[in-house]
Amino acid sequence: MRKGEIIKVSGPLVVAKGMTGSKMYDVVRVSEERLVGEIIELSGDTASIQVYENTSGIGPGEPVYMTDHPLFVELGPGLIESIFDGIQRPLDIIRDQTGDNISRGIEIPALERDIKWHFKPLVKKGDVVKPGDIIGEVKETVLVIHKIMMPHHTEGKVKTIKQGEFLVTDTICEVETKNGVVSLTMLQRWPVRQPRPYKERLAPTVLLPTGQRIIDTFFPIAKGGTACCPGPFGSGKTVIQHQLAKWAEAEIIVYIGCGERGNEMTDVLMEFPKLKDPLSGESLMKRTVLIANTSNMPVAAREASVYTGITIAEYFRDMGYSVAVMADSTSRWAEAMREISGRLEEMPGEEGYPAYLSAKVSAFYERAGRVKAMGEPKRQGALSVIGAVSPPGGDLSDPVVQATLRVVKVFWSLEDKLAYQRHFPAISWLNSYSLYVDDVSEEINKKVGKDFTDLSKEAMRLLEQEAELQEIVRLIGVDALSPEDKLILEGARSLREDFLHQNAFHEVDTYASLKKQYMMLSACLFNYNKARNALARGAVFSDIIKMEVREKIARMRYLPETEIDKIDKIKDEIVKGFDRLIKGGKIQEKKEEAEQDKKEKVEEAAGEENEKKNTKGTKESREEK
Repeated sequence: MRKGEIIKVSGPLVVAKGMTGSKMYDVVRVSEERLVGEIIELSGDTASIQVYENTSGIGPGEPVYMTDHPLFVELGPGLIESIFDGIQRPLDIIRDQTGDNISRGIEIPALERDIKWHFKPLVKKGDVVKPGDIIGEVKETVLVIHKIMMPHHTEGKVKTIKQGEFLVTDTICEVETKNGVVSLTMLQRWPVRQPRPYKERLAPTVLLPTGQRIIDTFFPIAKGGTACCPGPFGSGKTVIQHQLAKWAEAEIIVYIGCGERGNEMTDVLMEFPKLKDPLSGESLMKRTVLIANTSNMPVAAREASVYTGITIAEYFRDMGYSVAVMADSTSRWAEAMREISGRLEEMPGEEGYPAYLSAKVSAFYERAGRVKAMGEPKRQGALSVIGAVSPPGGDLSDPVVQATLRVVKVFWSLEDKLAYQRHFPAISWLNSYSLYVDDVSEEINKKVGKDFTDLSKEAMRLLEQEAELQEIVRLIGVDALSPEDKLILEGARSLREDFLHQNAFHEVDTYASLKKQYMMLSACLFNYNKARNALARGAVFSDIIKMEVREKIARMRYLPETEIDKIDKIKDEIVKGFDRLIKGGKIQEKKEEAEQDKKEKVEEAAGEENEKKNTKGTKESREEK
């Protein structure tokens, strides 16, 4: 094995000489402890290496072993339910072998080599197979059928195909190619920095339901779409990511904990096995892959973790699955790039980030999309990427936020003031946006109701009117407003508290289907429009806000999915309540009119009597004269 020699160590950056023949992004083994590293700069026979492990105790003169291959991931049965670190080392196996701490230089294959999987062939001897063709399948979990695909750049005629129990390294198929017979296993390797190819990219016109009302109703994301949720500390970024990982209607979830606190990843590991998939009733871990690179792990591995996660996601996308990637958070990845760039003595860009920050962020998000996969049978897969961004102090002018917003099409702006008001999810309905609304509106209207998009636009107009009126209220107080304006504030309050507010830790309210969202939104706006009509017909505002049905509207969100038909009954109660209110108002109005008529007649009679007295007095006065 060829080797070089260390001449400099600067934290996670190691510089070595004698590296002639190496290529950019080749993996190397540093020192006799064989620490994993990756070449990130070449100059003559000198290479700069970012090391994915702790470099303490490593010094000049020690060897660097070259492997002549790039950083890759192992793809095959055994990925689902696994938890890997940033360079795809299986953390659960490492714990069993070495304890709670990862030993430096440990070499354990990502996929277990001693587990046998039942392989079922889908092609037969003599069939012509091309890159991407599905040659067989393995039932990996109760929710995931793992499809074994032909490797890229390999095509020919099937010579032999087996069926039965095999290890991932066993030969399951032999293919006669132009260059001879190629033996295939269930295990494949793919470079993490190279996007996997596909046949055709499709338009993002299919909704990715998330079960979160403010997202699905106002700021939806499409399958194969991209989204980011920046926000300050404590605004709920991680909880949003957890919610989307739990309830988004994706068949595979890849959760990347990139530089976040260890206790947050621990929550994921403890919660996911207990949580039930709303569609299947099985544990969510049965369709989840976890990549854990916490804040106490080596900083350089953060970059590798996002590429490891997106490559695994692309692999399942190529099988025809809808995959969702949760990256929490890309700011920590950018900070790692900044640190490595500084140690390389590169020219810094804005706020010290490298000049290529935007290019790196763009390249990551551009790997999302809905595509036609290569090979037969024909299939479509989708890869959606949702990244959390943690700007210092919640400053949205941060370079990482701006670089991300230039690429993604959905922006969920998390605000700390909403979080301090205990309004969760703390997504600002005034600052957020989605560029997929027009693309997915037709599908949503077909699924739940032809006027769902119109209802969401009406609700947004009401919330915007509330924001305008709040400025007036701050100046002159709410009492100075007209009853119509007070009703706008009341209608917007109902939308905020009864519809947009969602409790992630309540067993029912944590998830709302599109049908339930449509019925809830319809009920809130139905009540507002009835109130506006009643006000125009003479009802008193104070009576409107005291109606008993308002309590039932507030508790709609706690109705289980099996009981959402009760929302229609709430609408019936709204109609009856306002009928009584208007009828009572008319009776009161008639009484007031009768009293007014009586008063006017009394005043008229008194006026006539006074006029007679005045006429008589004038006549008597003339007679005396």
